[in-house]
Amino acid sequence: MLSAVRAASRPAFRLAARPAARPVQIRLAHAHAQESFEAFSERYVNFFQNAEDLFEVQRGLNNCFAHDLVPSPAVIEAAVRAARRVNDYATAVRIFEGVSEKVENVAQYKAYLEELKPLREELGLSVKEELYPKAS
Repeated sequence: MLSAVRAASRPAFRLAARPAARPVQIRLAHAHAQESFEAFSERYVNFFQNAEDLFEVQRGLNNCFAHDLVPSPAVIEAAVRAARRVNDYATAVRIFEGVSEKVENVAQYKAYLEELKPLREELGLSVKEELYPKAS
């Protein structure tokens, strides 16, 4: 009987029921359609035309340049006009620096500069190579 009392006083180790295995949640990729270059350009031209402050302009530039393509000259023109509209010369100059980093070679960059030369003259905008000739 002593062994029965000892057994009763000891805590019983029961196998705890394991909770049911939860299914692993898999996050599927978004099913967005691929955006065409023309739609991309139109979206960002509209965005920059409606940007009201420097934060919006810089946010739009960040998003625009994050894509794996070089923005069209129309997008660059809208972005430069937006930067000048919010009175930020430095951002306008930096837009051209961003283009120089995105293009594949110097000839493409020069083609952008040539196409946007009337805009630069209209807005009184110099590019980094003109501001700092030795640093380029």
